[in-house]
Amino acid sequence: MIFTRKAQPPIRTLIGEGTVLRGELKFDEGLRIDGEVFGDVIANPGSRTLLVVSEKARVHGKVNAGHVIINGEVRGPVTASEMLELQPRATVVGDVRYEVLEMHPGATIDGELKPLKGGEKPALKLAASNDA
Repeated sequence: MIFTRKAQPPIRTLIGEGTVLRGELKFDEGLRIDGEVFGDVIANPGSRTLLVVSEKARVHGKVNAGHVIINGEVRGPVTASEMLELQPRATVVGDVRYEVLEMHPGATIDGELKPLKGGEKPALKLAASNDA
């Protein structure tokens, strides 16, 4: 059996480093945050979406998207309807809901982890450590 990864939506929007945005942010397809957002970051429902919160980024509010990759800081609940990737420098302060979770060593969560499908065993993907 051959496993293939679905093509990611293109990142069409960038919140650059040094940028501070206040208010709710809604997006389609791909969004990368390198700056700071004070407000909810919500993907429009019904389409495949990708949200990247980079190492230097901070989000103070709710996060909701299909595929979420965090390597910065999120202070608020996170929902990933497809996959949540927590990179080594990720910090999440809030409850986390996910379909599939990939968590690297060094990532931290201060909140409750819950799979979106409550009655089933959660799908966890273990990230291999690069430490030799």
